[in-house]
Amino acid sequence: MHNHTLTELSALLRSRQISSVELTEHFLRRSEKYNANLNCYITLTADMALAQARSADAALRQGGAGPLTGIPIAHKDIFCTDGIRTSCGSRMLDNFIAPYDATVVARLQQAGMVLLGKTNMDEYAMGSSNENSYYGPVRNPWDQQRVPGGSSGGSAAAVAARLTPIATGTDTGGSIRQPAAMCGITGLKPTYGRVSRYGMIAFASSLDQGGPLARTAADAAMLLTAVAGFDPRDSTSADQAGEDYSAALTRDISGLRIGIPKQYFDANLAAEIKEIITTAVRQLERAGARVSEISLPNTHLSVPVYYVIAPAECSSNLARYDGVRFGYRCDQPQDLADLYCRSRSEGFGREVKRRIMTGTYVLSAGYYDAYYLKAQRLRRLIRDDFHTAFSNVDVIIGPTSPTTAFRLGEKVDDPISMYLNDIYTVSINLAGLPAISIPVGFVNGLPVGMQITGNYFSESRLLNVAHQYQQMTDWHKRMPAGFN
Repeated sequence: MHNHTLTELSALLRSRQISSVELTEHFLRRSEKYNANLNCYITLTADMALAQARSADAALRQGGAGPLTGIPIAHKDIFCTDGIRTSCGSRMLDNFIAPYDATVVARLQQAGMVLLGKTNMDEYAMGSSNENSYYGPVRNPWDQQRVPGGSSGGSAAAVAARLTPIATGTDTGGSIRQPAAMCGITGLKPTYGRVSRYGMIAFASSLDQGGPLARTAADAAMLLTAVAGFDPRDSTSADQAGEDYSAALTRDISGLRIGIPKQYFDANLAAEIKEIITTAVRQLERAGARVSEISLPNTHLSVPVYYVIAPAECSSNLARYDGVRFGYRCDQPQDLADLYCRSRSEGFGREVKRRIMTGTYVLSAGYYDAYYLKAQRLRRLIRDDFHTAFSNVDVIIGPTSPTTAFRLGEKVDDPISMYLNDIYTVSINLAGLPAISIPVGFVNGLPVGMQITGNYFSESRLLNVAHQYQQMTDWHKRMPAGFN
């Protein structure tokens, strides 16, 4: 059952060839069996899942169920879930039980999906390797001595190992796309504002966006259809209705204009990955797409701009964790200052504290203009590069990550090297654009992802291009050894 796509599972459930209870029990058994090694989940919600599965089966029997009814899902532990621990991968929220559902959670619950559990992640979504979690690192199913990518590494590894049919993630600078690439699955970062951020614990509010991690573009389209659309509870939600993203999957891509940024194929990119991406683009070209070289001249500024803006917003958002209202509180504080200081020092991990300090510095008097304001001006230049490019092309294609998954511990003590892993992804978040990563090959047995970027609210086109590529290839069907 775990090798079926969402479309196939939906058909099997609606034809009553399998029940949601049977399907849920199957994935719970797999999750319990493999989680000890992979560390994908922080919390498994078996009792809730089975109760939801029984309700889904009742709805299926009555004939009024939707396409996602009865299908299991896992949520990144950054989405608030009513009555369930929502830890954000941090000691600070280890004891936090959310009193409400995030909009994403609520909409998928309304669609009849079954919650298997909450997945591991880099603390407060800060990281590119999923080694920053209070609950320990997640391991990549393709090589358990390597990282799965971050910060949505738990969700990506769980989908790759077939512990769940699909999962949610969040993307602040590549945290859906990069783990999707490193785990050999499909990951979609929608346009900023396309999916509600209500109930999604904030890291950097002008950059964060939720989206699906799935085996295929068709699966991602099904999930996006259920969660996209305006939410009045989210002030950053785009006042634009969602779409049926599955409707355009089969559209012919003949005449599609593909732009290849010359800046993405420089010395930072491993030669083997460059060859694989080039081969994948040729495949689309044979299907009728037209390819041309473009320039995104401010790409080299993306990482430094991101690592000023994101820490600044993180510094502001995480100021609320003070040991008073909720979350971790130190033992026997001597006074209020001691309570604040020790609760935050003990509750936050090293990477989170590094970013809070960086953000506080760039926002401080005397440095705001020199760092934060300048970064915002450069952000506009990065956005303008994409605006110019999309006047001549429909999509932009390049690598998702400059390397395949690296070894656990390899970059923990070198934050600059870790941050440079986001070189191809952060600019998309700075511009607020949608992008999808799909598997396109392997280097030394490790997956390689290709990133397809579109103009604002062009998710249907991205999913169409990704789906058409996946109809011509079988990379998305490959499965890590030992998880059959």
